Amino acid sequence: MDGCGRSSLALLVLIVLGVSALENGLARTPPMGWLAWQRFRCNTDCQNDPNNCISEKLFMQMADIIASEGYLQAGYSMVSLDDCWLARSRDAQGRLQPDPLRFPSGIRALADYMHNRGLTFGIYEDYGNYTCAGYPGILGHLQIDAQTFADWQVDYVKLDGCFSHPADMDRGYPLFGHYLNQTGRPMTYSCSWPVYQIYAGIEPNWTSIINSCNLWRNFDDIQDSWDSVTRIIDYYGDNQDSIVPNAGPGHWNDPDMLIIGNFGLSYEQSKSQMAMWAIFAAPLLMSVDLRTIKPDYKAILLNTAVIAVNQDPLGIQGRRIYKDKGIEIWARPITPVDQNYYSYAIAFLNRRTDGTPSEVSVKPAELGMTYPNGYTVTDLFSGVKYGLVNPKNIFKADVNPSGVVLLRWDLAASHDNEI
Repeated sequence: MDGCGRSSLALLVLIVLGVSALENGLARTPPMGWLAWQRFRCNTDCQNDPNNCISEKLFMQMADIIASEGYLQAGYSMVSLDDCWLARSRDAQGRLQPDPLRFPSGIRALADYMHNRGLTFGIYEDYGNYTCAGYPGILGHLQIDAQTFADWQVDYVKLDGCFSHPADMDRGYPLFGHYLNQTGRPMTYSCSWPVYQIYAGIEPNWTSIINSCNLWRNFDDIQDSWDSVTRIIDYYGDNQDSIVPNAGPGHWNDPDMLIIGNFGLSYEQSKSQMAMWAIFAAPLLMSVDLRTIKPDYKAILLNTAVIAVNQDPLGIQGRRIYKDKGIEIWARPITPVDQNYYSYAIAFLNRRTDGTPSEVSVKPAELGMTYPNGYTVTDLFSGVKYGLVNPKNIFKADVNPSGVVLLRWDLAASHDNEI
């Protein structure tokens, strides 16, 4: 690899994450959980499709699986509503209300159901006259809606931005966050504020966004396809100089949901999404039918070694440090740290589709990894332990088409078993 890798990695570790940020004590690592939207969309036909419609039954079933099948233990602690949970009108007191046929027990009962299983509960609304699917939005009702969410014991609020003016969001999103904080109930605040402004040609006020939101969307909605995943990866790489500095404990870039286990990704591509979301320090928000997910894909979601990278307490988002002929190298500084030396998660991403694995050959020193004692290297998907690698030695890996090799390079204490 040439000098571009060295200079990029040096820039990565010099990024200052000291921007004044929201301090509600929440989301110190990227949130993890389950969202309905990508997999179940706005299916409200419970008469003809009772097992897949947006209803309390669906969310209770997902909560039971998350609590009992290892997801909660792995860190997926939140279950959240998305669009289409609402009734078409507010109640006589002007409060939001759920669809009475699909959520007959009410939202507070659903929150209690989650809490009784050790989970947190999330809800969806929109800073607009309507939600994206045409249900009541929060405009004109910010304070009462914030208090309603607190009364319902909500833990996580996702606020979309359809049917509103992007120029108004600089005032509206922080104001709603203020009302959430005024309730006295800690609620993680997920904003769609930047992406709507970017599409409108408005430069987002990142200082205000970081001061107001725990996480935020800044690119397209993910679709169930490899093309969609790669467009997100490209956006995060091509715009990393402006994106990466905004991330850190309590405030995260959100590239959207994990679609692993659905219909659009192969096994290799699913590992690639999981690896890249770990490098991005992204929220890990599954949107998949956990009742029918195949074991191989479930194992990707439950890979605790990859999750540990995603949840690394330093909270430094990774960067693309090499790109050539379909091969990309991404690096994320992680713990443990020794003075000015970091450990790293390194992703070798193969964007090629020519049907055979591609060999990636690097010297760690060429990537800026110069710890004198070397690094102990582990493949986080295969579990293979490569022992200790000297910074000046060549390291090789075969990467499958549209696949990834995700390696953990931990600072070593000695030169034992050097390769």
